[in-house]
Amino acid sequence: MINDYAIEAHGLSKHFGDLKAVSSLDLKVPRGQIYGFLGPNGSGKSTTIRMLCGLLTPTEGTASVLGTAIPGSARQLKPRIGYMTQKFSLFGDMTVMENLQFIAEIYSVPKADRRPRMDELLGKYDLVGQRRQLAGTMSGGQKQRLALACAVLHHPELLLLDEPTSAVDPQSRRDFWANLFRLAEGGTTIMVSTHYMDEAERCHRLAILDRGIKVADGTPQELQAGTGMHVVEVTADDPYRAQEALNCAEHIASVTQLGIRLRVLIPEHFDEPVGLVQQHLDKHGGVTANVRLTTASLEDVFVAVTMTPEERVT
Repeated sequence: MINDYAIEAHGLSKHFGDLKAVSSLDLKVPRGQIYGFLGPNGSGKSTTIRMLCGLLTPTEGTASVLGTAIPGSARQLKPRIGYMTQKFSLFGDMTVMENLQFIAEIYSVPKADRRPRMDELLGKYDLVGQRRQLAGTMSGGQKQRLALACAVLHHPELLLLDEPTSAVDPQSRRDFWANLFRLAEGGTTIMVSTHYMDEAERCHRLAILDRGIKVADGTPQELQAGTGMHVVEVTADDPYRAQEALNCAEHIASVTQLGIRLRVLIPEHFDEPVGLVQQHLDKHGGVTANVRLTTASLEDVFVAVTMTPEERVT
């Protein structure tokens, strides 16, 4: 019987000396979905992915990937997973075709299938014209597409992507995500780490990590509905003065400026968040502004769940 989850982890932890890179992580990644890992640098995203593909041994906890216990049986998983690092891990002094041929050899792709599969991927990822080009001379977007081709060459059931869009332009990022959706529609489970909010919104489900701890988990819609915060938008002629007035205000958890607008987070147990904001604006120099309640964005969610205890207000 096939489990509904491609990845299950319970109490997964990784310590490097006194540093707790990942702490007591519980995780369930449904099959056939794109599952996002959102968090700042150093939050434990890469460490978790490396544990799940068997490159790192957990300090504590258990994990099952495609029904296989890791790290004990990680070698058995090799033909079933694809892994792509943020640096792409290509051989710069080899051509595009030589990189693909090398990966085909590593994964023991049948020789009769290699050339048809390589040609298929070169066409699918717009690399036909680069087949004889050295990988080291390619643009960031081209390297990204080649790295993805290498990661899926052997038809993996699970694809683990560690910040794969961090070094490419916005158009390349958009094209890359279109390719991920096509893979997911074909049944591939994808786990992708990112620190881009717009990418997190594209995931079917996501977890937010902060300092090695999972602080939120759900669909983007579930997370946006469960921030525990009112979100108030302030449009002011002088946003700097407005932010000054609100930064020192009691009961306001966070103020973020976006152009001439401010996003203000207030704990949801306050009944009149708009009135509270307007009161503080009037109190500090009579700042003229349009104040309205709005819905939470994923960035608002991220700010709310990653606050330190000192930053939280009651």
